[in-house]
Amino acid sequence: MMRIDILTAVPDLLKSPLQTSIIKRAQDKGKLSLFIHNLRDYAYNKHKQIDDRPFGGGPGMVLKPEPFFECIESLQSERSYDHVVFTTPKGKIFNQKIANDLSLSKNIIVIAGHYKEIDDRVRQKFATYEISIGNFVLTGGELPALIIVDALVRLLPGVLNDSEAALDDSFQDGEIVEAPYFTRPAEYRGMKVPEVLLSGNEKEINKWKEEQSKILTEKWRKINSAQD
Repeated sequence: MMRIDILTAVPDLLKSPLQTSIIKRAQDKGKLSLFIHNLRDYAYNKHKQIDDRPFGGGPGMVLKPEPFFECIESLQSERSYDHVVFTTPKGKIFNQKIANDLSLSKNIIVIAGHYKEIDDRVRQKFATYEISIGNFVLTGGELPALIIVDALVRLLPGVLNDSEAALDDSFQDGEIVEAPYFTRPAEYRGMKVPEVLLSGNEKEINKWKEEQSKILTEKWRKINSAQD
């Protein structure tokens, strides 16, 4: 079983998504143990303050180090953790390889920031993986945390009904995009499913899928290259 602990200033953003779909199924099957930790529960003062103005000036508020240190050290005193994931736009762009690597872990802590930033001493002390989901800035790290958890959980053995479903996903074999999929009806509003997929000829179907994968992969690379 994998255990994931998420630290957040706004736990309500996480509760509903983490109790639906594949993530809920993983918990129901005993493949995942998931805990959300409210940073305010670890605040020092009676007002449960977890943020303050940045030293050196500048706009916005910075999350204080104390709640993170208290929570993480409490968790680490109870068990060992393979990774402490720090969500940040300054981190490595999340990809399938990182998801695959992290999915082999037993215990993971995910730090979801909020407001302007997190006191950098938290990153210096605990982070083993610094992850971004793209070259843009969000209000907080809760959405990246959800994306990371979802990507990991679907890779856990026995979570998906089809044991090979995750292995066929795009980007599992490097930067390769899957061929398109179709289902019934074979024709809808004048749009037809490619004949080869209806032929039953496995050799030709596999050949078509490989060709389409190459075409879509090249298109994907051009689109992303143009954005750089």
